[in-house]
Amino acid sequence: MAESQGVWGIEIGQAGLKAIRLRYAEAAGQVIAAAFDYVPHPKLLSQPDANPDELIRQALDTFLSRNQIAGDLVSMALPGQTALAKFIQLPPIESSRVAEIIKYEARQQIPFALEDVEWDYQPIGGGQEESGFLIDAEVGLFAMKKEQVRHHLKPFLDRKVEVETIQIAPLALYNFLCYDRMGLRKDGSTEAPEDYTVVLDMGADATTLLVTNGKKIWIRNVPVGGNHFTRALTKEMKLTFAKAEHLKCNATKSPDPRAVFQALRPVFNDYVSEIQRSIGFFSSVNRQAKIGRLVGVGNGFKLAGLQKFLQQNLQYEVDRVDNFNAVVGDHVLTAPLFQDNLLTFAVPYGLALQGLKLTEIHTSLLPREITIARKIRRKKPWAVATAATILFGMAASTAGYGNVWQSVSPDLFGNAEKVATEVTGQAASLKSAYGAEEGRNTSAKAKGDKLVNMLPTRELWLEVYKSINECLPRDEGQQLDETNIEMMNRISLDSITCKKYADLGTWFSTLSEDVKSYMTETDKAAAPSGQGYVFTLNGHHYHHDKSNSLGMGHPYVISTLMKNLNRDFIVRKDALGSGEETQSDVRRLGISHVTETWSPQSKQIQFWPNGKPGARPNMGAPNGFAGANPGGAGFGPPMPMPMPMAAVPMPAGGFRPGVRGPMGPLPGEAEGVTVKLIQLTEFTLEFAWKPTLPADRPELITEQPAAEGAPADSAMPEETPAIADPAAAPAN
Repeated sequence: MAESQGVWGIEIGQAGLKAIRLRYAEAAGQVIAAAFDYVPHPKLLSQPDANPDELIRQALDTFLSRNQIAGDLVSMALPGQTALAKFIQLPPIESSRVAEIIKYEARQQIPFALEDVEWDYQPIGGGQEESGFLIDAEVGLFAMKKEQVRHHLKPFLDRKVEVETIQIAPLALYNFLCYDRMGLRKDGSTEAPEDYTVVLDMGADATTLLVTNGKKIWIRNVPVGGNHFTRALTKEMKLTFAKAEHLKCNATKSPDPRAVFQALRPVFNDYVSEIQRSIGFFSSVNRQAKIGRLVGVGNGFKLAGLQKFLQQNLQYEVDRVDNFNAVVGDHVLTAPLFQDNLLTFAVPYGLALQGLKLTEIHTSLLPREITIARKIRRKKPWAVATAATILFGMAASTAGYGNVWQSVSPDLFGNAEKVATEVTGQAASLKSAYGAEEGRNTSAKAKGDKLVNMLPTRELWLEVYKSINECLPRDEGQQLDETNIEMMNRISLDSITCKKYADLGTWFSTLSEDVKSYMTETDKAAAPSGQGYVFTLNGHHYHHDKSNSLGMGHPYVISTLMKNLNRDFIVRKDALGSGEETQSDVRRLGISHVTETWSPQSKQIQFWPNGKPGARPNMGAPNGFAGANPGGAGFGPPMPMPMPMAAVPMPAGGFRPGVRGPMGPLPGEAEGVTVKLIQLTEFTLEFAWKPTLPADRPELITEQPAAEGAPADSAMPEETPAIADPAAAPAN
């Protein structure tokens, strides 16, 4: 099996350049340390007289001169002090919207415009996906300003070194801790421990503090590093920085170790206080977390007595890394230079592990334009090969067409083309003839439909007129008290007209609010719609029961005819007195939105009944007033003739014997005949009708409720039994 590609993890710190090359032996399932290098700087980068950029260039040139990196991937680290690391607990959201929500959170959490930073994110911890939703997910958000990223990347780009991954140092420490110390693998073969581990990476100017249990991560930068101990010695013992640094590293070999540790004690106390404060804050935020141990890395942990001092003051087990457990390669791991600086290789080790894709962390702050340019460059050979294949195919196709074209001539295909043209013409002619016949058939069918389309609904018109007739109030039997016409229940219709509407809502929208107020609450709330008809009923009545205001003029129409038109059905007894009942549908037939469109007009007219034998006979309705005779056909015997009120000046009381009009005595009038004033009320009703076939009508209910907007039956006068109980009234 061919050797897998190697990955270099490179960190350039304050003291020097550290690099390690790892590769993964898939057959053995092991990580192999293939090479390493440690290039110390002549001066610390933070020293006042140091030129950091020049020192970094020198260290990188030395590394490249001693190592061959062609064909390997390169991962580099950025200092955690200049990077932003935020961990956000997300609410339950759709998995497909995680990127959108993270971008929104990034704008809130990053104190710079997103266009000015390189940033990346990754779900971390025990989030679960259920039914397309991500639940209890924690997301890590990592960012650094673009100018700082480019500043750290520039020495590599100047030397044509292609960096594959740029990671912040704390996450590289996380990779090292999870893979090497906790034994966690990407395939999930091992479980994360319950206890949390604290990692302290003491650098020259600061210490990176990382708390994790393999699922959750918490990072803080402690502003105390190795240089603080060196500066304490320069201040207390009046030494140069270089001598103080040498004395710090060899404190146990100095002539007076006690004096050295006394000078360092304030810094020890400050260091422990910062760590205690950080751990205390973490514990207050994560109350269920239990810290099990503390792991120290970085050359600052070489300081004599530091490990023991931390253990005594923090009350945790403190381990100093003295070997790597999950990597093999004795020629690297046992090399004296590697052993002397093993504490500084934790970050490069974690970088290389990520480059081998052996860790859960996969974020990178490599500028996106560089990533896109490399993808395009890597795909160029495939694009060229694809283009060449397409060109070759087109050339072959062109050659084939050219060969076929040369074989075409009128001698070979002339007759066939002529026959094809004739067939095409015949097909067009047949198609045209078929289209003409199809048009004639459609026209004939339309005429037939027009002749028979009324057949299914013609009986509905008869039902409508029958229902209107059944809804009219009337008197029982054929007897009529001619002297008491104002107590008669009947209503006479002078005309019935209807108008067709393509949309009944058009008619409804033209009605005023006063007109709509006569409708039922249900009809007012819902306008009619669709095609239908609007019926107009013009009529009059003489009913004027002075003992009951509901029976007078306008309210009488509402409480009788309009109320019946709002019922589902009307039941009446047979007019011949057989006792049988007939039922007529009303609203179930499609009648709705019954209202008065013209307020009833009442006027007084004179009326004299046949008081005794020999009195003047009925002469019919004067002045051409249609229906003025309430005793017309279908309503009982003829009634005495009313006359216009303007012809007779009436005294108080409404009766006057021997009245004469302006033209002299009425023909046949005898002395002693009584003339009476009566009330004539005229009205106009309208309602909508949508023809409804019997099969499409609403289900019939056995008990008919009172119509909305009409008075209760118990409030009606006793003289109108047909309305109080429609089933008891005889049919017309």
